[in-house]
Parts: sequence; C-alpha cells; structure tokens
Amino acid sequence: MNFRPLHDRVLVRRIESDEKTRGGIIIPDTAKEKPIEGEVLAIGTGTRNEQGQVTPLDVKVGDRILFGKWSGTEVKVDGEDLVVMKESDVMGVIEGSTATAKAA
Repeated sequence: MNFRPLHDRVLVRRIESDEKTRGGIIIPDTAKEKPIEGEVLAIGTGTRNEQGQVTPLDVKVGDRILFGKWSGTEVKVDGEDLVVMKESDVMGVIEGSTATAKAA
C-alpha cells in the first residue's frame, strides 16, 4: 500500500459484521448499517503542540477500533474501500482481540 496519512489522521478498514442475527435471520445488504468497527492500517506522525513538539497518536497499526457511523472520509486505495479519519473520531480501542484473530 502506498498511502501514509498526515498528522493526526488514521487509515481504517471497516470490519463487516455478521450477516445473520442470533436467531438465524439473514440480514440483506440493503438493511445493513455501515460497520462502526475497523482495523487501523496506517497512522500519521501525530500533532504538533505550540512548542513544535510532536505528540504521537494513541492508536497503532493493527488496533481494532470503534468509530462513529459517519466518521471520516471514504477513499479507495489499491482498489479497496477504506476510511481516513482524525484520531479524535476514534471512540476507543477494542482490547484483547485483534482483527487477525477474528479472521482466523
């Protein structure tokens, strides 16, 4: 991938939710909401304070995060639909679980 976010921005891949409810009902694509969970693919260097010092981001590549439904800007990188957002749009990091563990 040839994309590096600037400053306090992060590049996120949405993680799709299950297509069935617990009762076994299949949810059609038209009724699905946009996922609010994602995996951080790339991060910027951080923000600069008034003294010019860089404050690093709290999230890191590989973190699973929760974010608002309408957060960020959707972009296409290498043919894949991704989201670029500011770190302040991230609500939190999901601890104890990685995106790769769920996919396996």
